[in-house]
Amino acid sequence: MIYPLGGLLIGALAGAVMAKRKGGGALDIAQWAAVLAIILGLVGLFITVGITRAAV
Repeated sequence: MIYPLGGLLIGALAGAVMAKRKGGGALDIAQWAAVLAIILGLVGLFITVGITRAAV
């Protein structure tokens, strides 16, 4: 259960840093943080499902 939450947190931080580094405004930073949080959250979800199914 921790993998999707970790993915959300890491994705949000990475997206915000990337947008800020490129000189984006507040809405750009929020958008990139949300996009990468969703992507890495889904990756974490798939990892959790894979681990759960492999254990059965």
